[in-house]
Amino acid sequence: MQDFIYCAPTRVIFGKDTELQVGKILKEAGATRVLLQYGGGSIKKSGLYDRVVQAVREAGIELYEIGGVQPNPHLSLVREAIALAREKKVDYLLAVGGGSAIDSTKATAVGVPYEGDVWDFYCGKATPKTALPLGVILTIPAAGSEGSNSSVITNEDGWIKRGLGCDLTRAAFAIYNPELTYTLPAYQTAAGASDIMAHIMERYFTNEPDVDMTDRLCESVLKTILKQAPVCVQDPTNYAARAEMMWASTVAHNDFLTCFRVGDWASHQLAHELSGLYDSTHGAALAVVFPAWMTYVYKHDVQRFCRFAVEVMGVEMDFFHPEETALKGIAALRSFFRSIGMPTTLKELGVPENELDLLASKVKRGPDGTTGKFVPLTEADCRAIYELMK
Repeated sequence: MQDFIYCAPTRVIFGKDTELQVGKILKEAGATRVLLQYGGGSIKKSGLYDRVVQAVREAGIELYEIGGVQPNPHLSLVREAIALAREKKVDYLLAVGGGSAIDSTKATAVGVPYEGDVWDFYCGKATPKTALPLGVILTIPAAGSEGSNSSVITNEDGWIKRGLGCDLTRAAFAIYNPELTYTLPAYQTAAGASDIMAHIMERYFTNEPDVDMTDRLCESVLKTILKQAPVCVQDPTNYAARAEMMWASTVAHNDFLTCFRVGDWASHQLAHELSGLYDSTHGAALAVVFPAWMTYVYKHDVQRFCRFAVEVMGVEMDFFHPEETALKGIAALRSFFRSIGMPTTLKELGVPENELDLLASKVKRGPDGTTGKFVPLTEADCRAIYELMK
């Protein structure tokens, strides 16, 4: 059991029509000049853009904007946003969208007051000392960026995808209206569910003993996704299921489930290369990676994988053959991903099988040459896990 510091300063505003409060919330926070970041045209088609702009301007706040944030958000647009924010002397940032818009906004937040290049923070060259405040209107439950200290940016120079963990980038407020997720395509809904589950499983597979409470919390949230994700895919306007998914997205990644434990995070590093090189949807990439990673490492702690199989996936425990129980749990997870329309092979992702060496060589590793905490993986291990994804 690890000592810990838990930081969760984000104010949550949850419910129908809550996006209409954004102007008042920004005004109360002292914002006078706000930069809005968002992705494609979906928020304009749905009318959300107009509602947000009207609410902010009615509060007497100057509003500037930069759209076009891509999935796996690009460094070039972050640099554009930083330049615009400096030019307009922006004092507050607002992200409307999912993880990509939020991550781009977080990178902007630390980049504006920094004299160097913002990529310094993502490649480990520098550590942020200050940041602009930011708020979020969430439209895609997946990445958990609305409540986390994490952001991930892709540098087009080499298509390198790297993350930054920094409490300065935690949102000051996050607005959740489950109705804003009704128009999400089934594939995006399912990819979001996979992403949420991956955030929990990265924490669940730990070497820390005596973490029963957070084990049970992890299992509970995982079972919630197993129940509600198919409902959201089949009945996209089910308010209760969408609400559960939105809150699960935050709880999965705001470090509440990290308390007492050290997570793994190798699967995320493996998935980042699939997204960075081939622009794979992050949640879809994780649906391919996680069962393969599990198959490769489960013998490290068969009992933990048995617990996952029984408590999360509903597999009957075979006390005489625990390894079979563990493998059945992995198979059940893969079947679940398939059932909601997720890929489970590199071929389905469109990743060339002859580039596994390249993928393995690019995986981010620490000074000791390994990635992951549950089972530290070498480049050769990463190559073997990619092989299991074929």
